[in-house]
Amino acid sequence: MQRIGAEEEFHLLDADSGLLVPRARAVLALLPGSGFTSELQQSVVESNSGVHDTLEGLHADLTASRRRLDTAVSALGLAAAAAGTVPLAAVGSADVTPDPRYRHMTEEYRRVADEQLICSAQVHVDVPDRDTAVRAMCLVAPWLPPLLALSASSPFWLGADTGYASWRTMLWQRWPTAGPAGCHRDAADYDATVAELVRSGVITDTGMVYYDIRPSAHQRTLELRICDACPRAETVVLVAGLFRALVHDACLRLARREAPACDGHHEWLRAAAWRAARSGLEGPLVDPVTRRAVPARVALLGMLARLRPALEASGDWENVHELLDRALAEGSAAHRLRRAAERGGLPAAVRLTVAETRGAGPDGRVAGPPDRATPESSAQVRPGSGHVEAQEAEPGPPTVR
Repeated sequence: MQRIGAEEEFHLLDADSGLLVPRARAVLALLPGSGFTSELQQSVVESNSGVHDTLEGLHADLTASRRRLDTAVSALGLAAAAAGTVPLAAVGSADVTPDPRYRHMTEEYRRVADEQLICSAQVHVDVPDRDTAVRAMCLVAPWLPPLLALSASSPFWLGADTGYASWRTMLWQRWPTAGPAGCHRDAADYDATVAELVRSGVITDTGMVYYDIRPSAHQRTLELRICDACPRAETVVLVAGLFRALVHDACLRLARREAPACDGHHEWLRAAAWRAARSGLEGPLVDPVTRRAVPARVALLGMLARLRPALEASGDWENVHELLDRALAEGSAAHRLRRAAERGGLPAAVRLTVAETRGAGPDGRVAGPPDRATPESSAQVRPGSGHVEAQEAEPGPPTVR
């Protein structure tokens, strides 16, 4: 069983206006330090899950963390929003977390850092060793754009509809090391490539390697980094289940020496990620096998069928199948947010994001007291570097069993 963990980033909003606000230090003062941390911008708080054997354990952990965060932000007249971007924000360099590394990034990258008003969801999956992690990246990489499409939640930017399902992706790819990781012979080859990037002066440390997928610098895990933050915790669980199956399948192929040789052509991966960011689940995706445009439903159901043995091996088949069916039926978060905005303007999209982040059900209310998280391990995934109305909430997501 390959264990999993997740990191989630949350925007902090004024609960009345829906505007992004730099209040991370005040929020973190009300939260346990072991599970939450700051990010580049003071308008973002990150949560780090425990390490889990099951999707059920991960779901309970994520839900409990979100409720703890909601309690903290509500006490300050704020709200938390899990989405790639939020509709209402202002750009400025004065709201960077007061840390020497972050200050340097702001000075070096200027507007790119100033506009880093984005949030992601990241998933870690155990691997046997670092060499396996590096070699598995090449096998897993073609299947990452469909995971981005599942997570797409950022159609709005600075008060306007971008036309994209994931505008966060467009902002993120401006960093010099964002995008496909490429293929490497082993961990030594990968580490030499990263060291060369640092020596070039373009990045200052290994934490600034922002590939779509990368081996963790601290743990024996492979880390997924391509996805938007997701309003619904269940979407994170779906992505985690699929990603674990991809890693399991890749590790098995490598162990059996069944892995195909890499053709060295990765330009199509960046194009496929752009397509997923533009389309979400509502348009075509690039099929990872044929490299041709196909409906998102076709690409994702093909992926599910391919991964069925790995999903069954981990006991994830039933949950992932049900969650994917629901996602395809209801559409991406970007689609839901646009529908809300069509009915009630951008404030309605903000309210829906906050409601889904809080776990609101069909009636717009959060049910009962917090569930008790039951992580299989007390270890935390280490970080890589309230009052809002909910009437737009749609029927709640299925239970992860």
